[in-house]
Amino acid sequence: MQDEEEQKQQNTAGTSAEIGPASEANQAQTHKERIQASWYRCEQFGLDHSSRPDFATLPKGTLSDLIDQHRSLLETTENEVLPYYENILSNSACMIVLADRQGHVLNTWGQPRFGSASQHGLVGGNQWTEMGVGTNAIGTALITGEAIQVGRDEHFLRANRFMVGSASPIYNTKNDLVGVLDISSDAYLPQDHTFGMVKLMSLSVENRLIFAAFQQEHFILSFNTNVVSLDSHWSGILVLDENGTIVSANRRAEVVLAQDLALLNINQIFDIEMREIKHHPYSLPMKLIAMGRYQFYVKVIPPVQQIMRIPDFRQRADYVAPPQPEAIVMNEKNPPVGKVKKQEIPLSTAIPDNVIPMSELQHGDDRVERLVRQAHKIMEKDIPILIHGETGAGKEIFVRSLHYHSSRAKEMLVAVNCAAIPAELVESELFGYEKGAFTGAQNRGSIGLIRRAHHGTLFLDEIGEMPMAVQSRLLRVLQERVVTPLGSTEAFPVDIKLISATNRILKEEVKEGRFRQDLYYRISGLNIELPALRERTDKAELIKYLHERLRKEEPGPALSQPMLDLLVTHPWPGNMRQLVHVLKVGMAMADEEVLEEWHLPDDFFDDLDAMMPTDDSVQLSSTGEQDEPLEKLIPRLLNEFKGNVSQTAKTAGVSRNTVYKYAKLKNENDSM
Repeated sequence: MQDEEEQKQQNTAGTSAEIGPASEANQAQTHKERIQASWYRCEQFGLDHSSRPDFATLPKGTLSDLIDQHRSLLETTENEVLPYYENILSNSACMIVLADRQGHVLNTWGQPRFGSASQHGLVGGNQWTEMGVGTNAIGTALITGEAIQVGRDEHFLRANRFMVGSASPIYNTKNDLVGVLDISSDAYLPQDHTFGMVKLMSLSVENRLIFAAFQQEHFILSFNTNVVSLDSHWSGILVLDENGTIVSANRRAEVVLAQDLALLNINQIFDIEMREIKHHPYSLPMKLIAMGRYQFYVKVIPPVQQIMRIPDFRQRADYVAPPQPEAIVMNEKNPPVGKVKKQEIPLSTAIPDNVIPMSELQHGDDRVERLVRQAHKIMEKDIPILIHGETGAGKEIFVRSLHYHSSRAKEMLVAVNCAAIPAELVESELFGYEKGAFTGAQNRGSIGLIRRAHHGTLFLDEIGEMPMAVQSRLLRVLQERVVTPLGSTEAFPVDIKLISATNRILKEEVKEGRFRQDLYYRISGLNIELPALRERTDKAELIKYLHERLRKEEPGPALSQPMLDLLVTHPWPGNMRQLVHVLKVGMAMADEEVLEEWHLPDDFFDDLDAMMPTDDSVQLSSTGEQDEPLEKLIPRLLNEFKGNVSQTAKTAGVSRNTVYKYAKLKNENDSM
């Protein structure tokens, strides 16, 4: 309202006043018609006023997947929008709800006073559509595509008439509806207050999504009728490429300027050329005329990642490419029938020998198959990946495969074990340093690991071990996408795909004050849990696969079914790393003979013995073996069971190590 009064006083934005706020009579009529149309739809759905809400609640697993898909929207809302309204909302008895484009509740904030979750239904996974819940703010906003407030008695179902709902749709940079923000309350708050706030919040989310999508490489123009309001969420936003073409805009810009802005040049809107915008001082407002009539204040926000582009006149429409020399030589022998086309160079699909193909990361485990599919899709998005899993579960193997199956495969994969670098060196290793920045620094300085990963993938393993001071600097890098080396004032832009991994529960680390909450939400885009080897349902197939890969590296014995069964029953506390170690040792000991139990390392059997019930350790044969010395008993049993170590150990009531010990003694005595 204040902005509109300023517009009228300055008499500078007539179109805004004409197009933006309609008359109160028209608003009331339009609102009434929308509610009536919604009630009619509810009747067509077969609902009546006494129907109970059907929320079609999602299973927890499906909800988790949905939250992962909308991680960017959730984080933008919670971290970059809600804090601006915290003071207002803390004094209001209301609940803020974020739902996806199907009406599923993704998250809620605030303290509702209107009973338990089972009563009001505003909980994660519940679906608020008109078909299931009748006329309601979320469902009706989804159908109409516009903000709406639904009063108590305007809800179609009586069960929902204890509250007032105000909802506004959220559109992404492609103008697709991606979600709905809703404020629901049972308090008698001023309706204009709540309705205006939810519309402002949805605009705020849209603006932040625009900045997240374009701020790296595009110029962004913020404009308003008042210079003090340039940073407000009501400002119009235009996104420009280096030629001044408008590649995106927020809804406010289209409403205020009253026309379709897509792909217009900035000089068609404001009395300015793109070259002037490029050289205009950052954050210094300028006064421009729009469409030859209306005065606005404009703020230029340059791209974070300054990219120097050399003019290429071949992009002009009248450019004709000369014939390729190779084509000329070839055509001397084979004259072309038609026009020679430029040869297209296919992308290389080869991956290094030490990288496991994406299709071979899983061998029948549904959970692993799902997380591989999810991570592969997210690799091409500007969304970080956080991998949870035990030590040795194969996190780095997984990340290497992701990197070499992505568009960043030609660039570097930089893997950093945060626990392996001394705390006092982590900062210099990650961010680099100028020469002489500190005692012991190299004379030439260091570029740092993050800049080495420019255009590639940065893998921060054991990120939970990162010191707090370094966490703060890393957060700034992820926010601003620039790195400032130690001892330098120059900032270097970085384009990285961030993948982090940890065997800690980071949420618990946040509660204990050992990990920054804001950094946690920066790195936890797609959260995936890499299962331990003992938990995988495809364990047998995985063991056979790894054994065959090792045999390709160096010839070794085949894997018999009894040996495979033994390997499958092992608890594998060291996970994949331990499995590879055991197979390598066994194959080396066997020396291309049949792989037998005695070829495997002792600690392999220690883990198996730890699994045995205590009763088995003292269980002896009923034929009086307990009276027979072990040095005679074990060789005899081995002979009876034809060398079966497991059966011998079980019958004698000893560990496999003990069997090997006395078998070895016998062999040594026989050789003497």
